[in-house]
Amino acid sequence: MALKATIIKARLNISDLNRHHYQQYSFTLAQHPSETDQRMMIRVLAFALNANDNLVFTKGLCADDEPELWWINDDGSIHLWVELGLADDKRLKKACSRAQQVLLYAYGEGSQQAWWQKHQAKLAGFDNLRIVSLAYEDTQKLAAMASRSLDLTITIEDNEVWVSDSETSLQIPLTLLQGQG
Repeated sequence: MALKATIIKARLNISDLNRHHYQQYSFTLAQHPSETDQRMMIRVLAFALNANDNLVFTKGLCADDEPELWWINDDGSIHLWVELGLADDKRLKKACSRAQQVLLYAYGEGSQQAWWQKHQAKLAGFDNLRIVSLAYEDTQKLAAMASRSLDLTITIEDNEVWVSDSETSLQIPLTLLQGQG
């Protein structure tokens, strides 16, 4: 018997001081049975960091040829392609050829540094690629905030994000590895 996705109801109150974007978003999110709370919460964080009315979640883990989030223009072109984790350089190269902007939120326990050393030279030539590193400890704390009903307040200023719910408040620094902030 196949496992079913867990349905997450999310409400985000976003104050992005960098972009002067202040809005509340409500949506339903499907957490794939193989998706960890850490990854699901990073998807939510990635949405908050790029929030606008055109940004949508894709099929994610169920579709190899789609990112986690994207913004498709009215003409069908891809404005923004958002990846998570320690993506293969070939996948990022393909994304850079398809989208105006590509954004990778890199995370992983102890493996980010080795991944970056291996891929840095190959990825340096992509002007439309931005890579942001998230510390493993911070993403673990973010994962602890996961629930089937998320009600989060997210404040973004400079290279830091504050995420809070009714019980927890968390500060997450964003480390830019490549691209412009």
